Amino acid sequence: MGFLRLNFLLSDLLAIKNGTFRMFRHYKLPMALALLATLGSTASAQKSLPRATAETQGVSTKQVLEFVRVADEQVDSIHSLMILRHGKVVTEVWWSPESANKPHILWSLSKSFTSTAVGFAVQEGKLDVYDKVLGFFSEHEFEKSPSKNLKAMRVIDLLTMTCGHQQEVHLNSEVKNWAEAFLNHPVPHLPGTHFKYNTPGSYMLSRIVQEATGEKVVEYLQPRLFDPLGIKPPRWDACPQGVSLGGYGLYLRTEDIAKFGQLYLQKGRWHDKLILPQEWIEKATAKQVSNGNDPDNDWNQGYGFQFWRCTHGAYRGDGRDGQFCIVFPEQDAVIAITSKTRNMGGELKLVWEKLLPAFHEEPLPEDLKSQRELERFAEQLKATR
Repeated sequence: MGFLRLNFLLSDLLAIKNGTFRMFRHYKLPMALALLATLGSTASAQKSLPRATAETQGVSTKQVLEFVRVADEQVDSIHSLMILRHGKVVTEVWWSPESANKPHILWSLSKSFTSTAVGFAVQEGKLDVYDKVLGFFSEHEFEKSPSKNLKAMRVIDLLTMTCGHQQEVHLNSEVKNWAEAFLNHPVPHLPGTHFKYNTPGSYMLSRIVQEATGEKVVEYLQPRLFDPLGIKPPRWDACPQGVSLGGYGLYLRTEDIAKFGQLYLQKGRWHDKLILPQEWIEKATAKQVSNGNDPDNDWNQGYGFQFWRCTHGAYRGDGRDGQFCIVFPEQDAVIAITSKTRNMGGELKLVWEKLLPAFHEEPLPEDLKSQRELERFAEQLKATR
């Protein structure tokens, strides 16, 4: 029995606490029913997001099918797609050998999680976004007479990619002290005035959180973010000094990415509990600085705290090769995508062209024909790279 068909059958036959149900892509119906029966506790049910058919949440399966078909043809290569509407998973598709339980490298989408760690540290009074960067480091890690611009650099300048660098400092396994290399790099621009995408700056945020809290970012986030969202302790690669890389190196499942987007869509609330202040969410995802003037370019819509503003009123975290967590406040929706594509802009354009029109304000009539077509098509999908 196919994955999507199993979803529809379970939704008709079975109800568990909170009105949610789980789908098991890799199990036949009897085994799926047996597994579902073991999920009686609310705690277990909350580990996965609730599921629903697309049309009940006002999403057109026909339009989703069109996106999947075109993306499979044009995006080299997409790995997974998950769509949330009104807090429910309405579409989840994997391109073999990717799967629901396989963590995927996030690349720079990791930055948005590092920003979130900063938000928690600010909430707990561990640091302030206007703290000077040099205040977190000992004098042996920077020049005896630091430049005026370096002394002016603040945490918020790292968050908004305006630390003052003209070029990124090159950090690799041969660099013994990454923070020292960053702090001794030229700062020709006054921090806060010049946008320059800067992955080492995101690493410095990770190091600052570790200095302020005594924990690596990956450890600090576990009880504050990952545990509440039902995310298992993830892999997050570290620098030679053992600091979480911050700007990349995090591995998560597609549903974990979607949960993260849903938390932001819900302004920091999860199961009626405020995890992260709404004020932080709003600042982090708002346009804090300008990063270009092309109204049609999704990398020119403004930048927040390690989040990109998008066209169409959306915002996102993204990473190399097409890792996307896109939040649509106006549509009450989240789209998570993992890929290994050479054309991130083209992939994002397909989202606007094919998926954005799929969202409707009211529930739609069930479209079993399109649902079954999507199910059959999804079973044959294979990643090309």
